[in-house]
Amino acid sequence: QVQLVESGGGLVQAGGSLRLACTASTKMFRDYTMGWYRQAPGKQRDLVATITYSRVTQYTDFVKGRFSISRDDAKKTVYLQMNNLKPEDTALYYCYAKKIIGTRSEKWGQGTQVTVSS
Repeated sequence: QVQLVESGGGLVQAGGSLRLACTASTKMFRDYTMGWYRQAPGKQRDLVATITYSRVTQYTDFVKGRFSISRDDAKKTVYLQMNNLKPEDTALYYCYAKKIIGTRSEKWGQGTQVTVSS
């Protein structure tokens, strides 16, 4: 089963930038649609962005124009570039992998904390 390891979270001032990375332990990274979700304290986990093997991307409205998702299949890594961060972006960010070829499965990472100070 694929394992996901996230990195890149931290504390940043409003208006700053961070780049999250998530590396997957699988030989068939191309079989997965990858994504990022986030969960603030006391709130549900929400979709942030997804990207397919063919680079089709999807963003939730509150990050459009500020966040960008990308993937490097050779490195088996998906990235989330976050610019113009706002205090309301503070949350635990989870990497997500959905296997869409062959046997379907889903996997979540452990999460990486992003804190934006005002």
